[in-house]
Order: sequence, then structure tokens, then C-alpha cells
Amino acid sequence: MAWIILVVAGLLEVGWAIGLKYTAGFTRPLPTLLTGLSMLGSVALLGLAVKTLPIGTAYGVWVGIGAVGAALLGIVLFQEAVTPARLAFLTLMVVAIIGLKVTSGH
Repeated sequence: MAWIILVVAGLLEVGWAIGLKYTAGFTRPLPTLLTGLSMLGSVALLGLAVKTLPIGTAYGVWVGIGAVGAALLGIVLFQEAVTPARLAFLTLMVVAIIGLKVTSGH
């Protein structure tokens, strides 16, 4: 169950990272509220996950999910650069996330 909670926390991190773009410097109330709620939910769920999972593993996976998700959505939503090197390094991050899960012992 801790891994499911951690993945949801990571997805919420993607939500708030992308949400920051839509807040326009925290000048738009609804996107700012939703981004803030995503931040709180993400950190709260991370806190629940680390009750069971090692902090280094949980934090690494949480950050990794957020980074990969934000980068991919940046490509899709904001036409950010797509280069072979960028895709290769995002792939390495996914491999690292999987590796942390496989070697965590949980």
C-alpha cells in the first residue's frame, strides 16, 4: 500500500509542478489554489509513505516521478524541447525509479 501512496504522491507532485506554470506567478486564484492543494496532498502522502518505506528510496522515487512527469508534460503542454539526449536521460530516470523499487526490499 505504501508504494501506491507514494506513486499518487509523485503524480500530485507532477500536478503542482505543472500548476506553477498556470498560476502566472501566483496571480491567478484558481490555479494557485489547485497548485497549493496538490503541494499539500503530495507532501502529506509522501509523509504517509515514509512511515513504511526508507526515506532515501521514497524521496528519490517521489522526486523522480515528479521530474519525469513534469518534463513529459512540459513537452506535451508547453512545446518544450524534445531531443534524443533529453529523452535518453528521462529514460534513465525511469530506470532509476524502477531500480529503487526493485532494490528497496518492500
